[in-house]
Amino acid sequence: MMKTIVFICLVLNAFHVAFSSLVSVGDFNKDFFVTWSPDHVNTSSDGHERSLRLDQQSGAGFASNDMFLFGQIDMQIKLVPGHSAGTVIGYYLTSDQPNRDEIDFEFMGNVSGKPYILQTNVFADGFDDREERIYLWFDPTKDFHTYSILWNLHQIVFLVDRVPIRVYKNHADKGVAFPRWQPMSLKVSLWNGESWATRGGHDKVDWSKGPFIASFRNYKIDACVWKGNPRFCRADSNTNWWNKERFNGLTWYQRRLFRWVRKYHLIYDYCQDNQRFKNSLPKECSLTKF
Repeated sequence: MMKTIVFICLVLNAFHVAFSSLVSVGDFNKDFFVTWSPDHVNTSSDGHERSLRLDQQSGAGFASNDMFLFGQIDMQIKLVPGHSAGTVIGYYLTSDQPNRDEIDFEFMGNVSGKPYILQTNVFADGFDDREERIYLWFDPTKDFHTYSILWNLHQIVFLVDRVPIRVYKNHADKGVAFPRWQPMSLKVSLWNGESWATRGGHDKVDWSKGPFIASFRNYKIDACVWKGNPRFCRADSNTNWWNKERFNGLTWYQRRLFRWVRKYHLIYDYCQDNQRFKNSLPKECSLTKF
């Protein structure tokens, strides 16, 4: 009898783990809701492509119906073309709590002819100040490119077309905050960030160049859907593939690509900003990055 009960418990646990995860590809209407300015959101008839518009009246945004704890999120994005100074596209995971966790992609609009700047940031237990910025090595307004977040108990990896551009390791055992308890929803927005976005706010939005439009398609959410119990999202299972040992760090080839990005495309790293932190850099800056 006891063996039967144990077996049933194991089966139910496996069932719960399997159905706590989500693989979703495709329909914005099914997996997201519009958070603001629905008249500035345009979705294709099949739900597979969506665009956001920014003008003098409003920006726009949408968010996932579910919340997640660990997994991988992919989204193909085509950024605002032409003169887009002052505009910001946010693509990020957030817990929306006072002590929030957040994993950010922020695309800062540019003056025509200048390279686009991609900023990444990590909030952990309500604290941020962890910005990094790179120049993208292609024109992100000409075509769609894939921007991904891999998030597990060991690391957060930001990827552009599968190239790792940033790694934030879990050094919680050394007193460094890491997002590991709070579930997060996926949010996307296009808004006016002219007070800071382009050259520190020097270049304002030129509304005569608008409206400003960003497009999104081919997203994939392969993550653990939050059901109230973190144990299922932390489980090492075939469904929770991101928890496997091989995803504890970068592969040798990913490390090579990561070093290439940092050598040729990195333009700001908070861990190199001694002036900002008065020669007392955050603890993680002295620890391994991958």
